[in-house]
Amino acid sequence: MYKVNFLIVTHVVHTQKEGDYYGYSPYVNEMNIWLKQVDKVTILAPLKEVEMDSIYQKYNHPNINFVSVPEFSFINGKEMIKAVFVMPYILVKLFWVMIFANHIHLRCPGNMGLLGSLIQILFPWKRKSAKYAGNWDANSKQPLSYRIQKYILSNTFLTHNIKVLVYGEWKNQTNNIKSFFTATYFNSEIKEVNPKDLNHKIRFTFVGTLSKGKQPLYALQLVEMLKNKGYNVTLSFYGSGSEKKQIENYIEQQHLDGYVFLKGNTDRSAMMEIYKESHFMILPSKSEGWPKVVAEAMFWGCLPIVTKVSCVPNMLDFGTRGILLTENNIEDFKLIEAVILNQEAYNNKINKAIQWSRMYTIDKFESEIQTIVHP
Repeated sequence: MYKVNFLIVTHVVHTQKEGDYYGYSPYVNEMNIWLKQVDKVTILAPLKEVEMDSIYQKYNHPNINFVSVPEFSFINGKEMIKAVFVMPYILVKLFWVMIFANHIHLRCPGNMGLLGSLIQILFPWKRKSAKYAGNWDANSKQPLSYRIQKYILSNTFLTHNIKVLVYGEWKNQTNNIKSFFTATYFNSEIKEVNPKDLNHKIRFTFVGTLSKGKQPLYALQLVEMLKNKGYNVTLSFYGSGSEKKQIENYIEQQHLDGYVFLKGNTDRSAMMEIYKESHFMILPSKSEGWPKVVAEAMFWGCLPIVTKVSCVPNMLDFGTRGILLTENNIEDFKLIEAVILNQEAYNNKINKAIQWSRMYTIDKFESEIQTIVHP
């Protein structure tokens, strides 16, 4: 195998501690799998001093060159003015690091991914890959910058010698688009799990950022409707975010503290046990790429209740491996209640979910990555 000088272009904010570089844990855990295949790594990304907690993970590679660039966004007038001044500097840095790389890896969608997708056009002979972690659905409403990235990456006239990894199966794609997945567990971790009894306490979990886009309050209100109908249910939130205070206030106002719990961020091993004990994982998200927590829940026999975004309908086989929400609370209540009242239907969905999700392990992910880095 030839030596790989691997360049990562990402908007993920990093931090440094005692000579090591850290970033958002799910992202870095995935990148560490890529980095097993390369000899040298250059990371172009924002770098800040932050307070370390369990959400940060360390890169595992002995040869890392970090190129720090400023963060920027287009969310308001002030940020746009800042972007105008910092983008030329970032574009120069991108051009320079791409000269020395022999594999360019873009993390999209994001502002760094947008600039990276533009500069990579100047290097048609270099090997490239792009991970598009957002919604690839052409019919979904997305920011202009996302649509530009999708257009450039899928355009075989502008972009050469690339594999663009996208979530889901989509019709009428160019030959540089490759349907892909992500994974959390190894083959060696597979253990037998069985569908849980619905005749006793029914446990719901919400796993993810407590943000408006994930709609945690909607999840809470659905479970509240079940409780009010007389079902013996609990709901535990695993995660944190800007909507935490709103959830706390709602729990207090509606006197839900006896069956709704805020658990905060939880590590991988603890989440395995939580999935095993939970009947349902509910995530009424407005936007997703490949929601890893959905596949994780399915892996351990926890039935997902999810909105019809991105590739989620494919993951759930349009409802045979889970419940697809309509975002109409009356309709969604009926969908969930119908499964709760039918143990056999629940068992069938669980068994199909387990069988499907266990095809996508870290072992398979590593072998797929190897074919991309060393085709």
